[in-house]
Amino acid sequence: MGSLMDTWFPRDGDTFVTKEGFVFYVFGYEHPADRVISFIKYIPLNFQSLFKIRYLKRRWKLGDRTLVRAEKLYTAQNYNMIIETFKKYFPDYFYFCPFRTKELISAPLRQIDKVFEPRACLESLRRNRGKDRLERLALDLVSFLSEQSCVDLENFGVHGSIALNMHSSESDIDLTVYGSKNFRKVEETIGKMIAEGELKHVAKNWIDRIRKHRGRYKNKLFNYTAVRKIEEILIKYGEYSYKPIKPVLFQCTVSTDEEAMFRPAIYEISDYHPLNDASELPQEERPKKVVSMIGCYRNIARNGEKIRVSGKLEKVEHVETGHVYYQVVVGTGTSEDEYIRPEK
Repeated sequence: MGSLMDTWFPRDGDTFVTKEGFVFYVFGYEHPADRVISFIKYIPLNFQSLFKIRYLKRRWKLGDRTLVRAEKLYTAQNYNMIIETFKKYFPDYFYFCPFRTKELISAPLRQIDKVFEPRACLESLRRNRGKDRLERLALDLVSFLSEQSCVDLENFGVHGSIALNMHSSESDIDLTVYGSKNFRKVEETIGKMIAEGELKHVAKNWIDRIRKHRGRYKNKLFNYTAVRKIEEILIKYGEYSYKPIKPVLFQCTVSTDEEAMFRPAIYEISDYHPLNDASELPQEERPKKVVSMIGCYRNIARNGEKIRVSGKLEKVEHVETGHVYYQVVVGTGTSEDEYIRPEK
């Protein structure tokens, strides 16, 4: 498996299964040469008792393995508990990142058994002759969105349970759109189709109402997310170092949303306004960006909109040039009280 990187460029949302049967989702786009920074989605039933977290009652089957899933995947408490479990029982998956001086979950390439890329999974589904109703609906939806948005089929993918072939008739359709411009075209098209009654917007909470990334097609729930094209990946692992400074709470204006749809979601900002004394900063330390590691805060604000942010100030330094700027990270895994909220 040492040559896996020769054929696979891991991108956010790619899924892989390890030799032990863990199912991971790739996180972001910066990865060491011999491992992939990721988060765990499914745990083999035989390892359930090792992870002291609450589980959903449902079970999933992947091949001959039975899998379970955490009730809440992305809380700081669960993340730290999962890290401690891997450190104790599966140390190969524990990684201390020298550029972030932080403990991370990541899988060594040698432990990866199978990779599921959304684009390849969609192509495989199209070739499959024995499609069930959900798989046919997924293909119909992709074709419909491609035709209406003028985004080529090769810029779509399918992930989630359909991609892993462990879906049920109740499963959602999880779609990927490659490229920021393509995503905006699909987003605009879906908005138009909702207005015309071809699709229906589904909102479970205030975030869904803003992001509008969930919908219903022929009475089936679907969602869509963005993944960077290879040429949109501008930073390599180890190019920058990140030093956490302190928590801050502030209001600001989004000046650029061109990378807001990805994970991590990046918002360039202006008009930094502290909301407590601890968040007062000298001019040179005022952040240029807000970066959300939490997926639900993707695409919740657009150019010119004001947002309230609770996160951690970081000093970012280019390793070779020494150039420094500051950003605020939401989703550090150190607090449950980190968020981005639009200000009306």
